[in-house]
Amino acid sequence: MNFNKEPFDESTKLKLEIFGECFREWLPVFLHDKYTNQIAIFDFFAGSGSDSNGVHGSPLILLKEAKGENRKYCSKIDKDKVINFIFSEKALHMSKELRSNVEKYKSECINANQCGDCVYKISVEQKDFKSAFNDPETQTVLKDKNIGKFILLDQYGFSQIDKDIFLQLVNSPRTDFIFFISSSYVKRFKEHPNTKQYINTESMNFDQMQPKECHRVIADYYRSLIPPEKEYYLHHFTIQKETCKGNYYGLIFGSNHTFGMEKFLKVCWRNDNFSGEANFNMYNDFEEGNLFHVKNSSNKKYKVISELRKSILSGLIVDNISGFKYTMRMGCEPKLFTQVVRELEEEGLIKRAGTLNYSSTNIHNAKRYYFEVCNNANDKN
Repeated sequence: MNFNKEPFDESTKLKLEIFGECFREWLPVFLHDKYTNQIAIFDFFAGSGSDSNGVHGSPLILLKEAKGENRKYCSKIDKDKVINFIFSEKALHMSKELRSNVEKYKSECINANQCGDCVYKISVEQKDFKSAFNDPETQTVLKDKNIGKFILLDQYGFSQIDKDIFLQLVNSPRTDFIFFISSSYVKRFKEHPNTKQYINTESMNFDQMQPKECHRVIADYYRSLIPPEKEYYLHHFTIQKETCKGNYYGLIFGSNHTFGMEKFLKVCWRNDNFSGEANFNMYNDFEEGNLFHVKNSSNKKYKVISELRKSILSGLIVDNISGFKYTMRMGCEPKLFTQVVRELEEEGLIKRAGTLNYSSTNIHNAKRYYFEVCNNANDKN
């Protein structure tokens, strides 16, 4: 089946836009890192590169983002830095189309910008996912702590990213990944042996959730696979198809570094300013035009703010670094934590000690400060 022979629907376009935005946030980090001399970008389910209307699919989107506006990235690549794009597609006819589309894009880009040649190394492989992923060269790259890696897995369902593959991704150093999964299908066929072969649906409690929450349930399943001693960050984004309101699928983002998760969350909240996790109103917020709508407010934020306040005042969160990480694990940007800290200070409920600052970005470089809960905090709160 060639999924690109028809025009992309709006939900597919959104998915592709998020892929592109995430890569746009990711790439400069490693391009400007003087300690990273090699970067590898994998698109394991690359398709043919465009739909029937010529709208770019993920491979061409990645190449466009790698060029940057006015060639702000590719024109400044250090000659000693190697950037590899590896596009894999199982179907022979789609792989041929992909190779043709990539060569056409590359040729047009070189001619338009009068370049001698492309600074990026681009390879197109006709391989199924398991063959491409388990290739010795791929495995060597995945295990190399000196190579920055961006991995895109736009699988056509749910069967490819099983527990073993997921844990390999989680344990791959300097690696950020995004994968797609058909959440409604998993929920609908949770008792089928073919589903259980890849995902342990017995550990998922769909019955207590609304249909629109099925992707969050699946994301929680993958979170449960992460070893408890490992510091890792996972976030999800649910997409509802316009043509079938009961059909939900979604994206799962993974990073072993706080900076990677900051970038992912930034993209998600840019696409959903209510909850940062869906292309629809997940938490029944009052939308713009509604009598009760309040700008920049959301039910999810209210819930997280409440939990942050309680955790700080009860001593569960003792400093800003742990607070930032907690906030991100709740699916919110670190700046929400700083907002809570400011409010608690203004209310006279806490004092801070250490290197005082209100920094909310690049938290891996943030100066640590600690909380002193005032004696009257319980009375006021």
